[in-house]
Amino acid sequence: MDTQTATPLDEFVRLRPRLFGIAYRMLGVRADAEDIVQEAWLRWQNGGSIEARTPEAWLVTVVTRLSIDRLRGAMTEREHYVGPWLPEPLVEDTADSPESALEAAGDLSTAFLLMLERLAPEERAVFLLHQVFDFDYAEVAAMVGKTEAACRKVLQRARERVRAERPRFAVNRELHLELLGRFVQATRSADPAQVQALLTADATFTGDGGGKVKTTVKQVFGADRVGRLVAGIERKWSNAATRHDIITVNGMPGLLTWRDGMPDAITSIHVEDGRIAAIYVVRNPDKLSGLAGMRA
Repeated sequence: MDTQTATPLDEFVRLRPRLFGIAYRMLGVRADAEDIVQEAWLRWQNGGSIEARTPEAWLVTVVTRLSIDRLRGAMTEREHYVGPWLPEPLVEDTADSPESALEAAGDLSTAFLLMLERLAPEERAVFLLHQVFDFDYAEVAAMVGKTEAACRKVLQRARERVRAERPRFAVNRELHLELLGRFVQATRSADPAQVQALLTADATFTGDGGGKVKTTVKQVFGADRVGRLVAGIERKWSNAATRHDIITVNGMPGLLTWRDGMPDAITSIHVEDGRIAAIYVVRNPDKLSGLAGMRA
């Protein structure tokens, strides 16, 4: 696109995937991220496109600061959340969906987003802008309203807080997909030993029902307990109409479980050393609402 002739709308459309990517990684909720991007668009229409020297810097600044404010409120809300909180999964189902157009910079995995939960709102913003979206310190400082020196200190503190939580190994999509397929087979067997054989010794299971549907009320630790839990869920809740489809969740293969013809759960996994180190299951119907138009 010729930047000399690009209209304000053209500029916004070009930058929208990056704006949505920042807001989603900040908040972990698709609807909140879309609201932030929509508010940025309204401000862009109402004079922002005229006053902005650089469209990207102006729009990223607006999205970042709105996200920081929204996250402060969300963190208070999550203190009262029933059971473990997991980010809303992004399921790629249509070519023109916001999530399919999402800029793929950095990690979108559930493990990465949960790691960010250890950070305060401004720490998260600085960490994402510099580490994931490659803005330099001067740009980040302007976007969050701090000095460069302050941003360096914030980033150092953020790195220290998340160092132990960083995923240790990058896993290619093919290995992830192969392991997920084996997990589906083991799950369908309802045999704890088959499930356990795919897990790391310290594997975890986290279920998010939001207090609205049944799931684990606390995180489950250890391959033996997780294997028995997964097998038990399959035996108790599955029937001939239950189906596990492999889909794309947050940029990697995941599972969509159907029960009685309706979406029941989204499962994603974190892989380390060729085994499953963490299983994340979202059953909260509010976080599955984007699947309402799908049918088994």
